Amino acid sequence: MDISITRSQWLPTTLTLALTVAAIVVYCVLGKKSKAKESKIRELEISLKSSLDKTAAERQGRIRAQQDLRKALLQQKAGNCGPASYPMIPIGTVQSCFTTRNGTPRQPLLVPLARACLMFDPVRVPPSSLEGLEEYSHVWIIYIFHLNTDLDKLWLEPSRSKIKAKVRVPRLKGGRKGVYATRTPHRPCPIGLTVAKVEAVQDNMILLSGVDLVDGTPVLDVKPYLPYCDSIPESMVPDWVKEEKLLTVASITFSEVFHSALLNCWESVGRNSLYSSPNEMEKLIQQVLSWDIRSSSQRHRPHESNQIVGNLEDVSQNAEDSEVGEEIFHQISENCDSSLITYHLNLEGLDISYMIDCKGNVIVDNVVPFSHVSRSNQNRCNYTMWKATNLDN
Repeated sequence: MDISITRSQWLPTTLTLALTVAAIVVYCVLGKKSKAKESKIRELEISLKSSLDKTAAERQGRIRAQQDLRKALLQQKAGNCGPASYPMIPIGTVQSCFTTRNGTPRQPLLVPLARACLMFDPVRVPPSSLEGLEEYSHVWIIYIFHLNTDLDKLWLEPSRSKIKAKVRVPRLKGGRKGVYATRTPHRPCPIGLTVAKVEAVQDNMILLSGVDLVDGTPVLDVKPYLPYCDSIPESMVPDWVKEEKLLTVASITFSEVFHSALLNCWESVGRNSLYSSPNEMEKLIQQVLSWDIRSSSQRHRPHESNQIVGNLEDVSQNAEDSEVGEEIFHQISENCDSSLITYHLNLEGLDISYMIDCKGNVIVDNVVPFSHVSRSNQNRCNYTMWKATNLDN
């Protein structure tokens, strides 16, 4: 009896002791595994830090190598051919409504209907590069003044190039200003900067409006317009820049034969145009001619002449005028007779002839197909391609 009781009391004690020993064993085993995991984590952390340090060192070494290479190339270029230069290759070309420089606006956004299609080189600019650009209303465009008449001077020594330090400014009636105080295309580096409205983005093309770019303009870069930093409310400009009405005309009228002539021309040029109809084309002509697009020398020569001018490619019509243009027009004016001068504006392959009297009244006389400048119809953007963009609104 006593032995039975003793055993019944001993069994729970033994069981408790066994469970305690098992718990200790499990704790020791788990503890070892935990320590092994912690050790492994420390090893991985050390390995990761070593890899990051190695990557950073390689990056710094690559940057130094690139800097040394650039320095060597520039020194070699400077030693062989004069000042160092950087390779800049156009990424795209402008297909513009302005067939020639004559009539191209002097500044952007002055002619809202002035359209152009910027065609990118698909090798350099894949369509994915333009993703998100359609969310902006305007873009900056950096381009080359490729039609300048003095580009050959860029290949001469500075002492022989004779690039003008001052140019004649239309708003100053031929007065001179330093080249960097103006937007003249005749610059030591003939690079232009303009802003344009984004109408649509499609594949590797951007349809723009309000442009001041001539057809065939090579483009170096495109950047989105950012109002918060690109617009400067407190900016200042000279008083002569503020003269808004100086280059505006008094009135614009169309001759009786113009409308029928435009309809006849539209049959051949309409299919390749950025405009939907002759009526829209007429609105473009009116917007372009609402500004006096003549050079300073043209505006200040006698109004009485029957000399036909306007297609001379030696005269810059994009911005401030060159002295070359003034000399040519002075030569022409020596043979003036007694009638209004006939000027020419070239848009969308059309040659529009017009006259302007001494009071600034413009008479649009006639229009014929313009055949002097080759405009390839292959891969040209036209209005049909952009119908979905609701350009008429």
